Amino acid sequence: MRGVRVGVVSAFPPGRNSLSEYGYHLVRHLANLDEVDEVIVYCDITDAGAPDPMDKVEVHPCWRLNSMGNARSIPREIARTAPDAVVLNLQFASFGDKRAPGALGLLVPALLRLRKVPTVLILHNLADNVDMKDAGFADSAVTARLMTFAGRVLTRILLRADLVALTIPRYVEFLRSSYRADNAILVPHGSFDDVAIPSFAPPPGPRTIMAFGKWGTYKTVDMLVDAYQELLRRGYDDLRLVLAGTDSPNSKGYMAAAAERYAEVPNIEFPGYVAEKDVAGLFLSASVVAFPYTSTTGSSGVLHQAGEYGRAAVLPRIGDLVDILEEEGFRGVYFQPGDPHSLADALAEVLDDPAARESLGRRNFAAATGIPMSEIAQWHVAHIGRLLDRQASR
Repeated sequence: MRGVRVGVVSAFPPGRNSLSEYGYHLVRHLANLDEVDEVIVYCDITDAGAPDPMDKVEVHPCWRLNSMGNARSIPREIARTAPDAVVLNLQFASFGDKRAPGALGLLVPALLRLRKVPTVLILHNLADNVDMKDAGFADSAVTARLMTFAGRVLTRILLRADLVALTIPRYVEFLRSSYRADNAILVPHGSFDDVAIPSFAPPPGPRTIMAFGKWGTYKTVDMLVDAYQELLRRGYDDLRLVLAGTDSPNSKGYMAAAAERYAEVPNIEFPGYVAEKDVAGLFLSASVVAFPYTSTTGSSGVLHQAGEYGRAAVLPRIGDLVDILEEEGFRGVYFQPGDPHSLADALAEVLDDPAARESLGRRNFAAATGIPMSEIAQWHVAHIGRLLDRQASR
């Protein structure tokens, strides 16, 4: 019996656009399934080079960040290659940080549905829950309100997909209650790998505070550097601060400017982009992972990675972020957003209490690894099978 040919629309490594890491692991685990004959990746065109070859995976770069033509090029390539069904791995800025191309790209799930292509959309955030101004999508309160309205319109369009999978229970409840979306379903984030139990003890050498992400909008390093310097003033003389990751698409040059600005701060490192093979070492070197955010756009992939490697986390008390994360089973020490002294206190609480740090690391490991990505991939294939059966019976 023939297996299914699954298309995946996603950013993809070595490109560094949003959700590329999630897309890579989803594709890898889909390709490992016996029920899948082939995975066709419709990925972003970047200057980072060609993806590494993978068994049963065919890569078709067919869209660009901020291109006005993505709503045409992606369906055209999907029509040419004719997968049995398509999984779209998206958030609201997947196709661009500029308003028009970003919005046009989000028409793709509805266009595929019009062409009777079975579609499963993995939606990682909701426009209703994003602070448009803080996240860099609007430069005034009026523009932010207009962007939120446009986001609600786009949400209704995205809900034209056959199934819309969200990783946070309250997002599912919100779509069902506010949009009457009976096709919104819960799918856990999933751990990227079937990871071995890590060491929860602090690594040797200086105690390392680490932060990782795409920086410059609602994720900024300045407050964390201020908190780190406050700890140095308090007499913590065995600390190291690692600020890993690259610029947000909305903030080109941010990290280079930050590295120059803080060049005289002792024991601070800016490793830049971290290749997939080096991610484990980055997290395992950390005593604590900090999240110096001023707002949130949904569940945090970095927090899931911190959990996979058994790290304690220090997190901002923003809106419903704490509730969202704790619904997923994570725990952390919380600080007041925008307050470096509060952040320094939270970091000190973790650094000074090895037992609490280990307890938080174990709790986060359990939350992040409860459902491996291999099971999430199996879930998607099962739902694709049901969609194909429904289509065949019409």
